[in-house]
Amino acid sequence: MSKPDHDKPIAFITGATSGIGMETAKLFAVHKINLVLCGRRKKELEKLKKQLSVHTKVCILDFDVRDKKAVFEAVNGLPDDFSEIDILINNAGNAHGLDSIEDGSLDDWETMLDINVKGLLYVSKAILPKMIARKAGHIINIGSTAGKEVYPKGNVYCASKHAVDAINQGMRIDLNQYGIRVGAVNPGLVDTEFSKVRFKGDQEKASKVYQGFQPLKPEDIADIIHFVVTRPYHVNIADLIVMPTAQANSTIVNRNS
Repeated sequence: MSKPDHDKPIAFITGATSGIGMETAKLFAVHKINLVLCGRRKKELEKLKKQLSVHTKVCILDFDVRDKKAVFEAVNGLPDDFSEIDILINNAGNAHGLDSIEDGSLDDWETMLDINVKGLLYVSKAILPKMIARKAGHIINIGSTAGKEVYPKGNVYCASKHAVDAINQGMRIDLNQYGIRVGAVNPGLVDTEFSKVRFKGDQEKASKVYQGFQPLKPEDIADIIHFVVTRPYHVNIADLIVMPTAQANSTIVNRNS
């Protein structure tokens, strides 16, 4: 883990109100990592803060990563005891629609690119100056197996996650001179709200994604993220792919397992 100049490390987690982000926050809290939790659902953030404050110090920020002004105002307005971020988990992201390129929605495309790519860049840009000044820090970008291959009707979502893969590599190169660790965790099929969002609330379609096999759980990815950030500082896990045993790639899943 990084060597903070304060008593306990501080982790900044985007997309903390559900799924991987929430489970990572819970696990970090148990291990006494102070938290800045970000999301768009204020009530969920407040509920999570109340739950986790028994373990560690928690600050919540209610903003949309797509809103550049809101991102910088939130980060620059952090209380002094939360302002020196040691660990950044760029977790906010989503998929909208599963259409062939000719049938795709422009609104869906813009939403995916704005959240998955631009939002990640805005948050990173806002937090990096203090990491650079201290010459220490750790950035974990949550990618996807969709950033390693393209599958039918994945087009723009896959493109957004390929961008995350490229940004992760570029960050690691550019920030190497400052001693900042940069790595990505790229999950396959994880049973979260992801599919419900992708199918725009159609629970029947969403539930079929995970039928017939045991998918990953958000807790599985949280455990991996915690492992990554707790390695000795000279160890950087640069790029990690994790899938359920039943999944061979984006289109091959053993649904009788």
